[in-house]
Amino acid sequence: MHPREVAKSALSHGASACLLFHNHPSGCASASQADELITTRLKDVLALFEVRVLDHLIVGHEIYSMAEHGLL
Repeated sequence: MHPREVAKSALSHGASACLLFHNHPSGCASASQADELITTRLKDVLALFEVRVLDHLIVGHEIYSMAEHGLL
């Protein structure tokens, strides 16, 4: 996901906050280093437009919440 596209979508919907999510086809729902990096990048970009990231959920065999794990 490119941060520009996420920001464009949030702005086109007039969002003040958003919830990010994606799946891990492997079934392992833990956040990878790449997941953490893109989440930080998205948070920083969206903050420029005053759009808060509430959580980033990863769907596998279970659902992993980055907010619950202190990664936001």
